[in-house]
Amino acid sequence: MSYNNRKTGVFVVPTGVGASIGGYAGDAAPYAREFAKYTQLIVNPNVVNAGGFSGITDSMLYTEGYTLDLFFKGEVNLLPAKDNKIGIIYDKAIPNDVLSIHINTQNAVSTVYGTSILEHIITDEEVGVDFYITEDGISTGTIRNIKTLDNACKKLLTRGCNAIAVVCFFEEPEDDNPSYSNGQGVDPVGGVEAIISHYISKHYLVPCAHSPAFNDYTIYPDIVSPKAASEYITPTFLPCILLGLANAPQISTDKHIGINVSNIDFLIMPHNCLGSIPVFESIKRNIPVYAIKENITELNITKDKLFKATNIIEVNTYKECLDLILKNN
Repeated sequence: MSYNNRKTGVFVVPTGVGASIGGYAGDAAPYAREFAKYTQLIVNPNVVNAGGFSGITDSMLYTEGYTLDLFFKGEVNLLPAKDNKIGIIYDKAIPNDVLSIHINTQNAVSTVYGTSILEHIITDEEVGVDFYITEDGISTGTIRNIKTLDNACKKLLTRGCNAIAVVCFFEEPEDDNPSYSNGQGVDPVGGVEAIISHYISKHYLVPCAHSPAFNDYTIYPDIVSPKAASEYITPTFLPCILLGLANAPQISTDKHIGINVSNIDFLIMPHNCLGSIPVFESIKRNIPVYAIKENITELNITKDKLFKATNIIEVNTYKECLDLILKNN
């Protein structure tokens, strides 16, 4: 049931679970880009976001995680889109100098790429983001004032925006995982970022992505792991989400238009990260799920824990997976 005569798949690396590939800064993008050469590929932002860079291509559909859950449950369809009108929400807690850097960044992205940024808005109150890593090694957090984000989002949608970028102020995260720059452990802010974007997606059914703002915007002078490097050479991570949102698919409850879950030919997941709605729905719908052994996370949910899941295929590498998919074309 391919869409537009091309195989359509979903490539997911969940945020904040310490994936060995995709748990850092755009390090899963080269793998996804190979799949996107031959297929139409739905990706969650974590796969391609890379600070001042983006791994997105024209064959990818940039889709937030909560929306993916709704999509796999058959509750929404994805409508391929171009030139979305992006609205940006900035947290009132962001210091003026940091805010100026972000506004310069949004203007630069608009100028260089022609990205349509319709408007930016500052929340009426501070959002209040807290984040931490659990004893199980999972990144998560809380938002103390979600209502102020909600109010800002409503204003932007009323003014004609159809994609939302959110930039909240985060205290410096180094104490949460000092090894992140060395390519080890979990991105300490990834989990709460997902909570923020999930909220907007859930309540407004619009493409959404989050980028953190930090008080220290100096460029890091030491050599870090290549897997994390793209986050250490820029004072703001805003470009990647704007580039993703520019052509992110719109979300529709009309089941007769766009891409439906029935059009999906495969789902690709890290090997031990199979406890999600996309996996469970794929099992129900007999969509092949490829569990990639070279990509492991802090979780421990593998095929052998899903006793009757005959459509989960364990594959050693992403390359072997792509070869297998193309062979079965």
